[in-house]
Amino acid sequence: MNNSLQATQNQERKDIHSGIVLAVAPMEGVMDHTMRALLSKIGGMNYLVSEFIRVTQYPIPSSTFKRQVPENQNNAHTTYHHPVHTQLLGSNAELMAQSALNAIEAGATHIDVNFGCPAKRVNGHGGGSVLLQTPNILHEIMSAIKNTLPNHIPLSAKIRLGYEDEALLFDNVAAIESAGTGTLTIHGRTKKDGYKPPARWEKIGEIQDKTTMVVVANGDITDFDSLTRCQSVSGCKHFMIGRGALNNPFVFQDIRAKLDNQENSLKQASLVELFTDYNIELQKHYDEVATLGRLKQWCGHLRFGFEEIKENLQTLRRCNSTQELTTVFEKILRE
Repeated sequence: MNNSLQATQNQERKDIHSGIVLAVAPMEGVMDHTMRALLSKIGGMNYLVSEFIRVTQYPIPSSTFKRQVPENQNNAHTTYHHPVHTQLLGSNAELMAQSALNAIEAGATHIDVNFGCPAKRVNGHGGGSVLLQTPNILHEIMSAIKNTLPNHIPLSAKIRLGYEDEALLFDNVAAIESAGTGTLTIHGRTKKDGYKPPARWEKIGEIQDKTTMVVVANGDITDFDSLTRCQSVSGCKHFMIGRGALNNPFVFQDIRAKLDNQENSLKQASLVELFTDYNIELQKHYDEVATLGRLKQWCGHLRFGFEEIKENLQTLRRCNSTQELTTVFEKILRE
């Protein structure tokens, strides 16, 4: 291939992928501030979203937002300078609005609202994806928050394609948009789908074509190839990655490197150090039992990205202490 043709193709590639924005998804019980710090240390993402803070019978006080999203005490940034958005989940518009204001007082700089959680215990109490059956309530919640927040605070929401089906998809999008929401993350499945593949990126693309909101595509994006396929189908330039980041914590750096037509030099050699550092960080906030549980939980995710972990997962799960687990983990990856 001659140099001019190569240069043209490189420029076309750069044009297609320019302005790509990558976000870390909020995953309850996994993506707490310790995991956010670990991923932020590796880098490559534009921002992260906190686990949802549930609003039920009373407004959540500022002290809770400081404790559960400690980045709010650092201008809503991780130690490694990545923004963290504070996410709320609830169904009472007034309580959600007051809680959002309390979050801002605690230091939050961006409010996100979860209408996508499929968990039965959440849906059973009127939160998460169950609200996708009532566009008017989506509008009430987002309007109440928008009208309460200072004008400079961005407001976003996350949805699925629907609850049982997609019949109300565009009604839900319109309800959220008309409330003044700036960004909408869409997981390309219904609540009924759960996490069964494939995510329907083409539906996300239909919304992208019809809304003035920034649309963030979510679902089945695990690496550079799946991201580029999603981009081709949906037309989006904003993407959110959840489980893919747990399976391969280097995924954001991998994608950034390939966007620049390079290779990521990080990887397996760095994973041992990351695992050890994660253990140390966890022990600052959790007891031995909880720390061991979270480390084993992460090993369960890492098996999808690292063959050595998959082959030795049962050995790792049989470890009885964090010290034993980190020693075995290092031995497996060093061999």
